Amino acid sequence: MSAFSFLDREHTVAGPGFTRWLVPPAALAVHLAIGQAYAFSVFNKPLSQMIGITKSLDGVDWKISDLGWIFSTAIVVLGLSAAIFGKWVERSGPRKTMLVAACCFGAGFMIAGFGASIHSLLVIIFGYGVVGGIGLGLGYISPVSTLIKWFPDRPGMATGMAIMGFGGGALIGSPLATNLMAKFATPQSTGVVPTFYAMGAIYFVFMLMGPLVVRVPPPDWKPEGFVPPVKSEKLVTTGQVVADEAIKTPQFWLLWLVLFLNVTAGIGVLGQASLMLQEIFSGRLTTGITDQKAALAAVTAAGAGFTALLSLFNIAGRFFWSSLSDFLGRKNVYMIYFALGALTYALIPTLGKSGNIILFVLTFGVILSMYGGGFATIPAYLRDLFGTIQVGAIHGRLLTAWSAAGIAGPSLVNYIREYQINHGVAKADSYNFTMYVMAGLLVIGFICNFLVSPVEQKHYQKSEGKMA
Repeated sequence: MSAFSFLDREHTVAGPGFTRWLVPPAALAVHLAIGQAYAFSVFNKPLSQMIGITKSLDGVDWKISDLGWIFSTAIVVLGLSAAIFGKWVERSGPRKTMLVAACCFGAGFMIAGFGASIHSLLVIIFGYGVVGGIGLGLGYISPVSTLIKWFPDRPGMATGMAIMGFGGGALIGSPLATNLMAKFATPQSTGVVPTFYAMGAIYFVFMLMGPLVVRVPPPDWKPEGFVPPVKSEKLVTTGQVVADEAIKTPQFWLLWLVLFLNVTAGIGVLGQASLMLQEIFSGRLTTGITDQKAALAAVTAAGAGFTALLSLFNIAGRFFWSSLSDFLGRKNVYMIYFALGALTYALIPTLGKSGNIILFVLTFGVILSMYGGGFATIPAYLRDLFGTIQVGAIHGRLLTAWSAAGIAGPSLVNYIREYQINHGVAKADSYNFTMYVMAGLLVIGFICNFLVSPVEQKHYQKSEGKMA
């Protein structure tokens, strides 16, 4: 027996007396750690001043636009690694996968720290973006796949419990990074390098809770009192579809578009939310403040507070909407996402002109709750359509939509805003056209979701392992 055989799937099968409620905290620990990716922007300014320390030196320090590729690479690799290694995740089990994810995510920080120390952006991108991105992908899908198998009675709630951790990772990662950089900063250093090293070690240890606690259910295990449907009901199948067959179905590609369009609209706004509030309401945020420095501080604080509030809506939405889908059905909840989302995006320009900050903020909160809810609901949607046999692998392939949206969303918002400003549009109005574009994308998403139908039985796997 190998010294590492305890990591194998067959050695992680739960024994008598194991409670499935130990699995959500293990999954949450992994997702809270890798959710730090949403807070990576906190490093942008210090990284852009690595040489100048107190200010960025032209021609020597990195530009903020160049540093954006670190996060973009991580999101792209997240989706690609989830797609490539999805079947391996199902074969190997959650314990081995979560350990590999912890190693990659921790090592990504370490390599990024070395890259920062030698002032090599390519090394940082390779470390955090590629190696860390692999950790993101493996760490994202493994807990979700495991939870779906443990909670066949409430798959939406189960995936929501884990994926809300990814949305909440920034609430831990941002202050952790900020405080560490402040502690390590010197007149000759921004504190980024030791912070990368420290966070790599901290997150590696924290993520170990996952592989130490997680178990998979025994074959044919069912929760007490749960009666599986004897025939397919609506979009909930009794068949099983493997990953290679799932991508041949129109349902997979419709859901790919559903996720892509929902994330494109949400992630583009999420990345510019703070700046958007500051530019649209700059006058109202500084009413009564005459000192220029104090006014700037007030605007900056308002933007930071807005971003933090949106993170809370993002987190809450992941649990609320996915849990609601257990009662309303996955397709119906996505209908709400797209219909309500299109309406709220279209209202944003009017709300901005009205000067009502509270209503503006609450509307964005609803938008971000549905953005987060879309991530949490999609694994249960896949389980309903394709069964559980390789739902992790199917989910991994679907996450390539997130990779594409991670580029499309920010690009749409940034370039449309830049084009508007260059053509004389005031900064406060430069987002109006973008909001209408996002609303249009969500209308297309509504149509795609409406077209989703049950998977044909010819795609089901027979018990002997052959396709029907």
